[in-house]
Amino acid sequence: MYPFVRMFKEIWTSSRKPALGLTETHVSHHICWPWDLDMWIELNNGRTLTFFDLGRIPLAVRTGLGRVLRQKGWGITVAGNSVRYRRRVRMFDRVEMHSRCIGWDDKFIYMEQSMWRHGDCTSHMLLRSAVTSAKGIVPPRVVLGELGQLAESPPLPAWVQAWIAADARRPWPPERETPPTYPRSQSAA
Repeated sequence: MYPFVRMFKEIWTSSRKPALGLTETHVSHHICWPWDLDMWIELNNGRTLTFFDLGRIPLAVRTGLGRVLRQKGWGITVAGNSVRYRRRVRMFDRVEMHSRCIGWDDKFIYMEQSMWRHGDCTSHMLLRSAVTSAKGIVPPRVVLGELGQLAESPPLPAWVQAWIAADARRPWPPERETPPTYPRSQSAA
């Protein structure tokens, strides 16, 4: 189940923190509870993505994006991500999460998030998101205008540009494989 109580807590606490600039880092702290675990008694890989929600949504609140989304009736969606998992997070471990916007292009906003435990990075995610309206994707320049920020995107790091280029070459929709057919056994009579 989605951790709605935790999300509301994060939104409430972040709304009481100082505002952040568009590319500043939001830092949050989280605990891995028993219901976040997989059968190997560590943070489930899917739940890791949900944990990153707990940092990203409050980042939107602190930068003013949440307010603009509500005022305009817009939404925000994940349009792609890449995650590296490097260290286990076990039950009752406390993690520190860093979430920040690293730039944008004509369609998408790119964010970087990482989780840390005792000074070691446990996982790192690059995320592409889009602001959406009933008419489709809202260009980031329009979103930034609503935020009163008419700035150019900071240069995206080379590794982010490489990911964007690689993802652009990926076929969409993916090709469907035809399941193999097996001859019927003659002995089953």
